[in-house]
Amino acid sequence: MKRVLVTDGLQAVGVDALRKHGLDVDVAGALGEGELAARIGEYEGLVVRSATRVTRAAIEAGRRLEVIGRAGAGVDSIDVDAATERGVIVMNTTAVAEHTLGLLLALARRLPAADVTLKAGRWEKSRLQGVELLGKVLGILGLGRIGSEVARRALGFRMHIIAYDPYLTREAAERLGVESVELDELLTRADFITIHTPLTGDTRHLLGEAELARLKPGARLINCARGGLVDEMALARAIQAGHVAGAALDVFEQEPPPADHPLLQLEQVIVTPHLGAATDEAQTAVALAIADQVADALLRGVVVNAVNLPATDAETHKEQAPYLGLAEKMGRFLAQMAEGRMQEARLTYAGEIVGRPTAILTLALLRGLLGTILSEHVTDVNAMLIAKARGLKVTETSTTESPDYASLVSAELYTDRGVASVAGTVFFKREPRFVQIDGFSLEALPQGWMLVFANLDVPGVIGRIGTLCGRRGINIAGMQLGRERRGGRAVSVLNLDDPMDAAALDEIRAMPDIVLAKLVKL
Repeated sequence: MKRVLVTDGLQAVGVDALRKHGLDVDVAGALGEGELAARIGEYEGLVVRSATRVTRAAIEAGRRLEVIGRAGAGVDSIDVDAATERGVIVMNTTAVAEHTLGLLLALARRLPAADVTLKAGRWEKSRLQGVELLGKVLGILGLGRIGSEVARRALGFRMHIIAYDPYLTREAAERLGVESVELDELLTRADFITIHTPLTGDTRHLLGEAELARLKPGARLINCARGGLVDEMALARAIQAGHVAGAALDVFEQEPPPADHPLLQLEQVIVTPHLGAATDEAQTAVALAIADQVADALLRGVVVNAVNLPATDAETHKEQAPYLGLAEKMGRFLAQMAEGRMQEARLTYAGEIVGRPTAILTLALLRGLLGTILSEHVTDVNAMLIAKARGLKVTETSTTESPDYASLVSAELYTDRGVASVAGTVFFKREPRFVQIDGFSLEALPQGWMLVFANLDVPGVIGRIGTLCGRRGINIAGMQLGRERRGGRAVSVLNLDDPMDAAALDEIRAMPDIVLAKLVKL
């Protein structure tokens, strides 16, 4: 009988469910690293919440460990890389959509302010008049798993749902009953806006002062995703000016926020202390879900909501490891180079690599592509399913012919605005290289910060960019270029030791003869 250790006070219904599946379950409180490492060796499964940190040392001590189940969404307390290296599945559960709808209703009907004033002995019915949701436009930023669930529930209020998600096809949005729009259109049309995107360098202050100024007058904002997606000071000013009617926030850039935070002083703002899944029903659902997931993985080999999963046996993985890394970087590169909604990814395998399993390379590329742009933790297990759900067609072709390289992996990403492509190979069985970018031949090292620019092949372009980098203290670690013909177009890749700020990138884009310039992080 397989054994499972449960920590952190998982609800009893979850523990009972594990036992009903036929697992031998032991229950403990929150365990320190040493305590967990001392106990974990006899168990195939571990279920935790957030108090117990599952470190590399604990994972390495789990000689029989097969699966770690996180009863919740975040896996920051688990060393996922160490688990992956050990072949241990890490899975999670989440529940946020209902809290979003609760804040939406409270914001529309001004319920917290009504509660406070009445309890203070004031009958201020006319002053606290709210608005109905019926017929209002709800704008959703990010139509992933949580955003899609919010859309389904909001449709029950007969709201009109519009969404901005540059990585979702219009067809996929329409299947949800959602109108896909560009960001500017969403900002000017939506009566309510709710955010469900990951927090990255690109999405930090996604709604900044300029974006808030473009909102429809009287719009209301909900953020249950991540602190930092909204410029909180700019939001406070927009509410004080009367341009934004109100906001409901479950997350903040600093948690807890300081007592003198401007948003906490405004009656029009509803705040909750990161309660996205903090209900009895949600906790029960999470406990039952993680129990079923762990049991399925241990007893039936069925994996759901995995955040990591080796796609092959150890020997094949070791053999393919350099190409797996290359394919993932190709996906990440395309995600940052392409513009518009993704429609199709075409992969071509050529040469000796055709004799090895290539499906895992396709998954690795999709993991890099989708993982760069989505809030979901994309793995080899779910990459293809996510691509399908988002209307991204994936095609794979193979040929034994490869004139220039022993093995060549090529990928083209088609969007509604064009196509981006990259091809790569591995030198000396371990050194990945990009050997084509948008059809231009070169040999670029795919790592770190990469400045990629296309230009007319005329004298002075490289010199001007080198001068700019020197002026701004940015060291160029390497450079590769390719051109179609003398005087035609050229593509160059500069490996930089440090990132280039937006102002410098804009300066390059404004230079004569520059066609495009992108900063890519691999």
